[in-house]
Amino acid sequence: MVIQMSKAKYEAAIIQTAPVLFNKPETTEKVIKLIAEASSHGAKVLLFPESLIPAYPRGLSFGTVIGSRSEEGREAWQVYWENSVELNGPEIELICKSAKENNVFVSLGITERDTITSGGTLYCTQVYISNGGEILGIHRKTKPTGTERLIWGEGDASTLTVVNTPYGKIGGLICWENYMPLARMAMYEQGVEIYMAPTADARDTWQSTLQHIACEGRCYVLGCNQFVRKEMYPQNLPGIEDLDKQPDIMCRGGSVVIGPMGNVIAGPLWDREGILYAEIDISLISKSKLDFDVVGHYSRPDLFHFEVKK
Repeated sequence: MVIQMSKAKYEAAIIQTAPVLFNKPETTEKVIKLIAEASSHGAKVLLFPESLIPAYPRGLSFGTVIGSRSEEGREAWQVYWENSVELNGPEIELICKSAKENNVFVSLGITERDTITSGGTLYCTQVYISNGGEILGIHRKTKPTGTERLIWGEGDASTLTVVNTPYGKIGGLICWENYMPLARMAMYEQGVEIYMAPTADARDTWQSTLQHIACEGRCYVLGCNQFVRKEMYPQNLPGIEDLDKQPDIMCRGGSVVIGPMGNVIAGPLWDREGILYAEIDISLISKSKLDFDVVGHYSRPDLFHFEVKK
């Protein structure tokens, strides 16, 4: 008797790029071109970095110190706010259209401008777009790190999102959220198979974090960062002198793909823009759980209780 094994395989693309900083329309156009490029290579799942539109504003202070804010800093904030993205805005509509035309799943990092409440708060958000061009879900960063808290609000548990797709269960966390064990557990409990970890962290130690998550969650981990040079910043941006002491390469990348046993499949990619391609084999996920399943046979619900307050 021949036993038929399920071996769903496809190609993923991790797109290490830079925005046209603080320029929402031109960055959107760049994203659409990169979607087409990755699709032409045969990729079916695409991951873009954290806060690609309009920028991860590395090195900027927005004129803020403890106890005071400058007028120039407010002007820089206004530029950032105006170029941030609304979920129902034309930029997301164009990107959804591109995902549908190219028949790809897209995870895109944006700075999201809230339109539900005051309209004044920004969030670091990852948008999940189906190959049919629909928004399947979003994730708002629950804990911005350090001075990121000057510019981004905190998301809540309602966006600890894992979505069902033809390419597996896809979800993830943003940057240093991945250091939060309980946030990771929220992903594992939803059965995440393709764990996306967009980031702004280009340190070598970040690679170890992603390998640990892959081993812990028995999932594929897709890590994606930007590659940014100081010269890419608009020179007329208020407060640009904050960058005077910054290095020429502001973010060197480090995008990587790691398999469910912790093995590096592609990358890391350093010191340039580029696209990493990697084969995803869904059958390897179940194989890896033979000896470890963090929410299955290796859990102890009789000892521990876990609850997400949605």
